[in-house]
Amino acid sequence: IYRKHAKCHEGLMARFQLDRVKVSWTAILTVAHFTYLLVGATIFQIMEREAESNNRNHFQLEKLHFLANYTCLDGPALEKFVQVILDAWEKGVNPSGNSTNPSNWDFSSSFFFAGTVVTTIGYGNLSPSTVSGQVFCVFYALCGIPLNIAFLKQLGKCLIIHLGRLKRGMVSVVPHKALAVSLFFVSGSLLFLVIPPLLFSYVEGWTFGEGFYFAFITLSTIGFGDYVVESQRSPLLAGIWIIFALAWLALILNMGARIMETVVVLTHPGFKKQEEEEDVSPKHTGLIPEEQLELTTLVSACRPFFKYIH
Repeated sequence: IYRKHAKCHEGLMARFQLDRVKVSWTAILTVAHFTYLLVGATIFQIMEREAESNNRNHFQLEKLHFLANYTCLDGPALEKFVQVILDAWEKGVNPSGNSTNPSNWDFSSSFFFAGTVVTTIGYGNLSPSTVSGQVFCVFYALCGIPLNIAFLKQLGKCLIIHLGRLKRGMVSVVPHKALAVSLFFVSGSLLFLVIPPLLFSYVEGWTFGEGFYFAFITLSTIGFGDYVVESQRSPLLAGIWIIFALAWLALILNMGARIMETVVVLTHPGFKKQEEEEDVSPKHTGLIPEEQLELTTLVSACRPFFKYIH
C-alpha cells in the first residue's frame, strides 16, 4: 500500500511539474511576444518619426512657395483642391493621369484584387466604391477566405509529401537530410523571393530592395499598400505568384515553429515527457500514416542542427 501511495504521489508531482513547465512556457511566450512588440515600436518610432517630421516640414515649405508663386490662389482654395486629390487617390484614381489611362478595374487588376481579398493581404490601394460592390466583397471574403485557407493547407501537405519523396530519391546524391532540406529552402527562396523581386524591379522601376520588400510584405499578408504593382500585365502574374508563394512561405513558417518546438523539447526535458504521454495517434490528427510520416520529415532533418543545445 505504501508503495502504491508513493507511486501515486510521484505521478502527481510529475504531472504538477509538467503543468508548471507548461504555464511557465506560456508566460515566457507572453512576455517575449509583448517585449518584441515594444522593442519594435521603439525602433520604428526612432527610425521613422524624424523622417515624417522632415517630410511634413518639406510639404509646408512647398505649399508656401506655391502660394507665393500663384498669388491668385488663397490657402482655403488650395486646401480644397488638395482634398479633392486625396479623395480621388483613395478611390483608386491616379491624380497625375488623365481620362485615357487604363481602368483600375480591368480583368487583371480585378483578379489581383480578388486575390488580395481571399488572402487577407488587403493593400488598400484599390477597394469597391459602390454599395453593391462593398456588400459583394463582404460575402465574397466570407466564402473565399476559408476556401483559400483550405487550398493553401492542402497545397502545403502536397509540398511536404513531395519533399519527402524527393528526399528519399536524393539519398544517393545528397546523403544528408539537412543538406536536402537546405537545397529545398534555397531553391524555394530563389523561385519565390529572389526572382520575382528582380522582375518587379524591372517592370515597375523599383530597386531590388524595394522589390524584395514588396515581395515579403505581400507574402506575409501584411500588405501595407505603399508598393503595389501597377503595370498593365503585372497584377495577373502577381496574383498567380502570390497563390503558390503563400503555400511555400506557410510551409517555411510552419517549419520555423516546429524548429522552435524542437529547441524547447531539447532544452526542457519536461516537455519531452509530456509529448510522450500525450502522443497523438494518426486517427486523431486526420492524417494517414504516410502523411504523418512525411509531416515529420523536415523536423527530423533539422534536428542535427540542435543536437548540441541540450
